[in-house]
Amino acid sequence: MKRVHNFNAGPSALPLSALELARDELLDFEGSGMSIMEHSHRGKEYERVHDEVLSSLRELLAVPDSHDILLLQGGAHQQFAQIPMNLLRPGQSADYVITGGWSERALDEAKNCGTVRVACTTQVDKVYRRVPTESELQLDPNAAYVHITSNNTLFGTQWQTFPKTSAPLVADMSSDIMSRPLDVAQFGLIYAGAQKNIGPSGITVVIIRKDLVASARTDIPKIFRYSTHAKERSLYHTPPTFSVYLARNVLRWIKGLGGLSAIEQRNREKTDVLYATIDAHPELYRAPVEKASRSRMNIVFTLPSEDLEKRFLAEAQKRELIGLKGHRSVGGIRVSTYNAVELASVKVLCEFMNEFAKTA
Repeated sequence: MKRVHNFNAGPSALPLSALELARDELLDFEGSGMSIMEHSHRGKEYERVHDEVLSSLRELLAVPDSHDILLLQGGAHQQFAQIPMNLLRPGQSADYVITGGWSERALDEAKNCGTVRVACTTQVDKVYRRVPTESELQLDPNAAYVHITSNNTLFGTQWQTFPKTSAPLVADMSSDIMSRPLDVAQFGLIYAGAQKNIGPSGITVVIIRKDLVASARTDIPKIFRYSTHAKERSLYHTPPTFSVYLARNVLRWIKGLGGLSAIEQRNREKTDVLYATIDAHPELYRAPVEKASRSRMNIVFTLPSEDLEKRFLAEAQKRELIGLKGHRSVGGIRVSTYNAVELASVKVLCEFMNEFAKTA
């Protein structure tokens, strides 16, 4: 079996043990004589998997009883609309902090649902090089909610601490959820596409305060109401059962490593090595992000010319270093070091970068 060094930004690397367990159980799930994909989502076999995912998320993230955990579909893009549909009432406005492309999309979608305002943006010359300080936020204390994007995959910035807000804090954590411990109680709502750190694409985790579920709008279609899914334990309609199953395997892997504190230490080791390599060659590798805002999930840098970047990517491909091309809207190089990316892979990349610096 051949495994490459996978730095894709999403869908991204999955733990090998999670994939191996899926391989071993693919045709016969726990002696049932059929695949988990063939089981009814109302049957006891699948419900055990479903319930384990919900309980593991609550345990690993230390989700308090004040919050519901939902397993939805449609990715973060659906949440861009579903959040204002549920939480933004006529006569209210919502605050959005703009720190990158995905927060821009969240803002644009919310505009279709009600009144929104930009509480802060860190864009300069169409580029985002940092997240704002709390003092920069011009928040409306009467806002329905305050929306942030915790990690910005395109520009490589990340909130290291989260702002204190009087309105419910809503965070898109698609690209850094479960990469470190956090205080869930600080948030009114957290949402995340699974395809970075939780599992494959297909499910979206939503963690929402129960009082927000209870007070959410009911003049929207049932399928988009958080209350619908909270009442039915995310089994209102058929869930993507295989994606949920693979998430179960990934969450078991995280538990086996020691939980989110151990995961955070792994991630710091990886990015410390990588940022040190970038900073050691400032004439070649140019990191645009201010150091205080550097992401632990998506490390971005550029080279002096497009030709050099193309050569870098071509030679990296030969070394089986995959997924390093920056987002099409930004360019440059992007190294995604999500939970399942091993330190050994990062070290191989750094060795290549040091060698490339000698010949560039």
